[in-house]
Amino acid sequence: MNCKNCTTWLRRHRAACLGLLAGLAALGLFAAARGDRAAMDWWLAHVSMPVKRGISALVDPLPFSACELGATVLILGALAFLIRAIRRTLHGQKGALPAWVLHVAVLLVWGYAGVCALWGTQYYGTNFAAKAGMQAPVVSVEQLAAVTDYFAARVNETADAVPRDDSGRFAVDKTEILQSCSGLYTPLLDRWPFLDGPERHPKPAVYSQLMSAWGFTGYLCPLVGESTLNVDSPAVFLPVTVAHELAHQRGVAAEQEANFVGVMAATAGGNAAYRYSGWLFGYLHLSNALYSAAPELATASYATLCAEAQADMAENNAYWKQWEGPVRETGEKVYTAFLQGYGQELGMRSYGACVDLLVEEFLPYTTAGGLAAD
Repeated sequence: MNCKNCTTWLRRHRAACLGLLAGLAALGLFAAARGDRAAMDWWLAHVSMPVKRGISALVDPLPFSACELGATVLILGALAFLIRAIRRTLHGQKGALPAWVLHVAVLLVWGYAGVCALWGTQYYGTNFAAKAGMQAPVVSVEQLAAVTDYFAARVNETADAVPRDDSGRFAVDKTEILQSCSGLYTPLLDRWPFLDGPERHPKPAVYSQLMSAWGFTGYLCPLVGESTLNVDSPAVFLPVTVAHELAHQRGVAAEQEANFVGVMAATAGGNAAYRYSGWLFGYLHLSNALYSAAPELATASYATLCAEAQADMAENNAYWKQWEGPVRETGEKVYTAFLQGYGQELGMRSYGACVDLLVEEFLPYTTAGGLAAD
């Protein structure tokens, strides 16, 4: 396009250009304000959480994931407009493709601005540990081993309480798991009232295998406050994943804290599937940490697990092994970059950082003594 055509094109798409600039300004405002914790806490209490809870109330009755539907419509719509732009370009309308790029850019910038406003701000407010008065202090290998063994004992106690198939593996119906999470957080509210919130239903993902390829078991849609769960992966960790995603819905942003809160919620109630899933999930994180520090202690702890728990872990490991490859690696890198963009420097590794909180919480139930000093 020549200068005259460029001027005409800009005038024709003035609204989109202004929209793009406004979106970039909104992102700049977020970058400038996120260092003010008091401002972030105010925003979360008076804007972000009320908006998400309001929107989630509208989509909660739907039997499917509104987030998946919205993403599908947007992607298909963008492709349809791209095809139209290519056709127009072939017929001499040289500004058609730049116009498509501009409008997609506006959509992406404002979409990301919405994510920052409704979710990114969550990382810069007061976190769960601070609200709960927990320190996540340094622990010794002996203390880590003691809590790992404590979890192994709880796993063995709860393993027989859940239905199992002929191979002895966890066989609770996934639909039943998704539908039986009401009141999951009630046992925690006396101790942590800030976790209170409206009951919401997790949704099964239509694109569950795509989630597996990218290494995801579930996610909370930042824009609508809706949890969507991978229902293709083994069911044994589905209950605690539901609890994890509901922690996000109740304002726990950091992955390591959501893991801890998810374990606490899953193990605190009377649902056998949730209790077993929570203990096994906590054991998995603790034993992985223990293996990196003292492999012989981790091996000895694993040997104490009942055959049913070992079968469940083997099934889970086998499932995820089949998805290893460049697609999953790319998914993990993308999500790591997303987390690091909000100051979560551990990235995907932050999923294992709940170990310190688990040790702090459960060490008093063991005979290992107090926490080590920093």
